Amino acid sequence: MHISQAFATRSPEGSEGPDAGRMRARRPARGRAAAALTAAVAFALVLTGCGGGGGGNSAPKSAGSAADADRVEPLAAPPAPKLPVTVDSADGAKVTVDSTDRIVPLTGSLSEIVFTLGFGKQVVARDITATFEQAEKLPVVTRAHDVSAESVLSLKPTIVLADTTTGPAEAIDQIRDAGIPLLVVEPAKELADVGRRIDTVAEALGVPSAGTELKERTESRIAAVQKSIPDHKGGEKPRVAFLYLRGSASVYLLGGAESGASSLLEAAGAVDAGKESGLDKDFTAITSEALAKAAPDAILVMSKGLASVDGMDGLVKIPGIAETPAGMDRRVVSIDDGVLLNYGPRTDRVLTEIVEQLYAKGGTGQ
Repeated sequence: MHISQAFATRSPEGSEGPDAGRMRARRPARGRAAAALTAAVAFALVLTGCGGGGGGNSAPKSAGSAADADRVEPLAAPPAPKLPVTVDSADGAKVTVDSTDRIVPLTGSLSEIVFTLGFGKQVVARDITATFEQAEKLPVVTRAHDVSAESVLSLKPTIVLADTTTGPAEAIDQIRDAGIPLLVVEPAKELADVGRRIDTVAEALGVPSAGTELKERTESRIAAVQKSIPDHKGGEKPRVAFLYLRGSASVYLLGGAESGASSLLEAAGAVDAGKESGLDKDFTAITSEALAKAAPDAILVMSKGLASVDGMDGLVKIPGIAETPAGMDRRVVSIDDGVLLNYGPRTDRVLTEIVEQLYAKGGTGQ
């Protein structure tokens, strides 16, 4: 689920894209060559940004239509928190929550959970990665990929939610030192983490039963999507490569086992081509050799990334792509940046779009 911290995307205006949480995740050094690549990518990405964008086909009615892709679907019953509660933070702290009147989630994926649990009216701020419609008018409390402690504290929150990729550490400490309950949540890396994240947030907000309801709703919808996957011809699963693209910065990366996309691709009945080809880290620079070894039948991209290379016509100009089966067939699955790797209440919609685009007419599953 993680893209290394050096890959944090920032636009000239100082905003960052919805995938930036993954990009802030910590990663060990891998030698001088890796360090050089990381530094170059980090510098390049300061000049570019990514945001929510359209893309993909519609999801089934039960999961929300494509027109609703930038909205969350709150539970029907309003929450009735039972407070105070004391919960364990992922960074080892004990956090006591007395009030949910003013909530500040510091990642888009956490905002998604909070809103879907029914606490939208109590959320008083967002970070730049919260791209869904209900959150768009809230004040932003991040500068580039960094949290502004001063902005958070000025809103007098009664609880702040962060995850282990949220930074800088000084801002987290400053918020805690001001006496604000701040819960750090482990980031989601795969489909199996969806329920855990929902349970953790729901418990902190004093509504564990609502968390159970949302978890069950989300998991049942994901299971329903998986039942819709067509049988594969000859039993062979389509090979899909996840590419991270930022054309304006000439950043072209091929996802491996730790990119965050493997779980989604496997749930969609596909093979993660990068992982299968032996890439055991998160991302590596695209080369003709790496693409030839991955040999993808289709390519998964974020919609903003595809737009940044001028769509399919620009994508096949990246060295090596035109020679892959995916490039020759011009076969791409494009998913909105703001939801692709969130692993939350809207993941069933993401999975639906992947399935519908991957197995469209003429696809390997038909």
